[in-house]
Amino acid sequence: MPRISEFYGIVIYMYYRDHGVPHFHAIYGGQEAVISIQSLRVLEGRLPPRALALVRTWGKLHRDALEHDWELARTNRPLQRIRPLA
Repeated sequence: MPRISEFYGIVIYMYYRDHGVPHFHAIYGGQEAVISIQSLRVLEGRLPPRALALVRTWGKLHRDALEHDWELARTNRPLQRIRPLA
């Protein structure tokens, strides 16, 4: 599971050949959530409210890069790192 970004203790991953709607995984403090790239809604799991707000802000800023990484992951190609939230 490639790590594509990290910021404020939040780690963002994307699995190779994952199924379902385009999404990424966010892990913070032992909790994990699966987040839709398009809507930024939680599909599965949970994060603390502040961490989730940061992930959604980051996701809005980097939606195009996330969609590009999703396509790379679906074809088992190396993913590109995405800049953290500054």
